[in-house]
This record gives sequence, structure tokens and C-alpha cells, in this order.
Amino acid sequence: MATYDPFRDLDRLASGLFDARRGPRRMPMDLYRDGDHYVLTADLPGIDPGSVDIDVDGQLLTIRAERTLHSGDDVKWITREREAASFLRQLNLGQGIDTERIAASYNNGVLSVTIPVSEKAKPRKIEVTSEGSAPTIRAHESSETPQPIEQ
Repeated sequence: MATYDPFRDLDRLASGLFDARRGPRRMPMDLYRDGDHYVLTADLPGIDPGSVDIDVDGQLLTIRAERTLHSGDDVKWITREREAASFLRQLNLGQGIDTERIAASYNNGVLSVTIPVSEKAKPRKIEVTSEGSAPTIRAHESSETPQPIEQ
């Protein structure tokens, strides 16, 4: 048996009146690097995957989503706390991202965006070569005879 809680209704009414966020809402997200790519995960519960829109303009990644609620004409609501809403998140990707290979998937209310690091930005080893058989490094600071530095 459900019990009536007048404070819950009062709290919901107050938050509806004083909530200044009437525009797009932010979606909670995590971002981490896993090897040669970044992974962004964002919570978007109740979103139709067809309403998710991801754009890349230069280095700006924009994610938009829309939650619509369906109801019949003859429905009598007992309580309705879920709202239709639009969500928006923008990220500046910076340099070193391969924007051509960004991929996204939506599963169980979670949007996952894979953002690969460009080949130019990946760490790499630089080989040190020398002339002759034994590598030596010489420094010249004075007129004295240069001395080899032991490695």
C-alpha cells in the first residue's frame, strides 16, 4: 500500500518553481584514456538512440539528445516525476585527436564515444645513432681538449 507524503510533493513543487535550468541539461559523464584512445561515457537514461546527435566541428565535440515522454489521451496520471528534456554537452578536443575515426554506441542508457589519438600525437621512441663503433658525446665549453662523457 502506497502512503501519501506531502513533503515529497512540496519538495517537487518547490524544485519545479525554483529550478532555473529550463534549457538543455548537462549529462553526467566520465572520460578516461585507455592506450591509444580516449573513452567518454555519458548517462542518457530513457533516450531514444535516434535522438542522439554527435557533431565534430574543428576541435569541438557536441553531444545532443532529446527525451520525449509518450502518453495516451485517455491516461489518468497518478504521479508524473519524469520530464521530457534535452541534453547538451560540448568538449574542446584539443590537438592530437583523430577526429575522422571517432565512433559512438548507445547501450542500456549509456552513450560511449571512442576518441582515438592521432598517429602524430602517439608517444614514440627516438633512436640515437652515432658515427663510428663507440658512441661518445663531446661538449665544448672552453679551449681545453674535449673529454668523452662516459655512459
